[in-house]
Amino acid sequence: MTVVRDLHTLNAHPTVVVAKFLWQEAFAAFGDVIENPRPALHPSAVAPGNVLAANQGTALKFAHVSRMANLYAQAPSSRPADAVMNMFVCAARQPRRPPAGLSHDGAEYALSILERHPFTTQTFVPMTPDPALRYLVVVAPSRPASLADRDLPVPTSSSHAKHQGLPDLSRLRAFVAAAGQAVTYGPGTWHAPMMALGPPGSTTDFLVVQFSNGVAIEDCQEVTLSEGHLSVRVSDGAPRPKM
Repeated sequence: MTVVRDLHTLNAHPTVVVAKFLWQEAFAAFGDVIENPRPALHPSAVAPGNVLAANQGTALKFAHVSRMANLYAQAPSSRPADAVMNMFVCAARQPRRPPAGLSHDGAEYALSILERHPFTTQTFVPMTPDPALRYLVVVAPSRPASLADRDLPVPTSSSHAKHQGLPDLSRLRAFVAAAGQAVTYGPGTWHAPMMALGPPGSTTDFLVVQFSNGVAIEDCQEVTLSEGHLSVRVSDGAPRPKM
């Protein structure tokens, strides 16, 4: 990873973002949510609609559930990328204590870093037998390109122009993902490092799929945030969206 900027000047006032449950329509601008779209449907030899029967009727196939992208042909180094799978073992993040005399509904988690992968998608797949697992997905769109980020390598095609600037913290969004949900960050999507939730000392395994060419500034760009100025609140009482 390459730390490219300190965003203290863009994050001057303390901000708390309330996390919502993750679902595709709310996340579409940032990437894909991968989950079983028809959990009540059992495999059979005849499948309805856009569902494919597979493996002699013992499985259902939902095709193209997420879009993968390799934009390294537009990278300045011209070094080709490989498709890679990595395993991340993520310690559960612990909420920060509220200031003395203050209380609120739910737990707050501090944010100190955002990162992006300008030339590749990145997919996180939780690998856990625990159906109660939850993790945080925190994303932000890019600001328009400016002098502050002119030295950062980004895709050159006009279709990816929205991915060129530093993160727009005023439009940061946070989501609570469940054990049965994987997530794909689109190329250039600013996001927090994986934030697993759980009791102290617990970990969650994630399979991570992306492209990489080994050039640090092209693989990952990172910005640091002012300590204590940005946090995510997770409420246990938030309703799940109706699918």
